[in-house]
Amino acid sequence: MTTFTLIIYDAPMAKERALTALRFAWTADLEGHKVQIWLFENGVYLAKKNQKPAQGLTNYGKMLEELIKAGVEVKACIVCAEARGVTVTELIDGVKLATIHELIEWTASSDKTISF
Repeated sequence: MTTFTLIIYDAPMAKERALTALRFAWTADLEGHKVQIWLFENGVYLAKKNQKPAQGLTNYGKMLEELIKAGVEVKACIVCAEARGVTVTELIDGVKLATIHELIEWTASSDKTISF
C-alpha cells in the first residue's frame, strides 16, 4: 500500500486541477492506498460547506465529503484560510485547519507527494 499526499492549490470551478486531484484521491482510496489531502492557497475553497454549483457542474464539496467518509484525511492551511476569510465553522465536517509543520510531517512520511 502506498501513501499519497495530494496538495491542491486551485479553487473549485477555476480549472480542472481540483477535480483531477479528487478523482485521483477517490481512485487511490478505492485501490486500498492511504490518501491525505492538503488544501493550500485557493484550494481551501474546496472545503467550504453548502456549495451549490450550477446545474451540470461538479459538486466538489460533496466529493470531498465522500472522501472524508471513506477515511481520507483532509487538512486545510490555516494561514491560507484566514487570508481568504474562511473560518473553521464554514468548513465541511472532518476538514481540519493545520499549519505548514503538519504538511511537512505528511510529505516526509509519504511515499508520494503530488501537487495539483
